[in-house]
Amino acid sequence: MPLLLALAAEASGGSVGWAAVGLPQMGALAAQSAGLELAGGMRIDDPGRQWAQVLATVAEAVPVVLVGRLAPVPDRIARRLAAVLRRSGSVLLAADSWQGAEVRMRVVSAAWEGIGGGHGLLRGRRVRVAAAGRGAAAVARYAEMWLPGADGLVAAVPGAGRHVVPALSTDEPVAALDGATELHVSNAAAADGSERTRRESPFLRVVG
Repeated sequence: MPLLLALAAEASGGSVGWAAVGLPQMGALAAQSAGLELAGGMRIDDPGRQWAQVLATVAEAVPVVLVGRLAPVPDRIARRLAAVLRRSGSVLLAADSWQGAEVRMRVVSAAWEGIGGGHGLLRGRRVRVAAAGRGAAAVARYAEMWLPGADGLVAAVPGAGRHVVPALSTDEPVAALDGATELHVSNAAAADGSERTRRESPFLRVVG
């Protein structure tokens, strides 16, 4: 969940509109701490059987949509929702498998720092994040970051750098920490860290 919220806050870019669909476990305080504006948020904990219509509606209404674990997404519905996202320029973060995702991200390791010899104060949580997918993102990349750091914010670990490893299969399910198996993003920042405008470069990501 921390990685999901951090990406949602980054994707929102300061905009006040966002929606969480099928995420009853998401805490308001955690969302606010990650940088999401609660006053502009919309929560639909149980979208029911018409979840596809719910997603299409909110994707046209708000710039950032967080999605929990729903029913399996058929190809035709994934294509239809992708068209809605391209048209609206919205960002989709889905916490489960999603057809058409181009990049997958996951937390592969995590450890809190600050406790030594059985005592101390937690200063921050250091995680290692992997990203891999299709096309230009077929080569997996790893980066280390604070999630959160001592100041409560998300930041790259200075000097840790980024690492490229052989491609990962995007057909295998992603086992992730933080309670999310996968996430998908449309029209957000590129996997290599470069910035893209939302409407110019629509794409999907998976994060976990």
